[in-house]
Amino acid sequence: MMFSHAVALTISALPLLAAATPLEARQSCDTGSLQCCDSAEKAGSAAGAALLGLLGIVVQDANVLLGVNCSPITVIGVGGGSSCSATTVCCDDNSHGSLVSIGCVPVDL
Repeated sequence: MMFSHAVALTISALPLLAAATPLEARQSCDTGSLQCCDSAEKAGSAAGAALLGLLGIVVQDANVLLGVNCSPITVIGVGGGSSCSATTVCCDDNSHGSLVSIGCVPVDL
């Protein structure tokens, strides 16, 4: 019962948090580790919210970018051509296994 109230509150608050903030691609990764992810989703998107809900992860900002199904890119891989054929991001929080990384910013290699 308490979970359904939390979900309802979160969903009703999403329009208030939906202020778009542009995510500028970086050239380097200063705040976290460089990741190659199958996709990147906003936490407030249907896919992002479902993934976070299934894992029991709570984020404060619906506009936070999530890396989905990520693997680290080594320093050796950065200069060696296309080591990531999917989405390259720099993420602050990679503590949830390879399934989801939180606080990501796109990176141009």
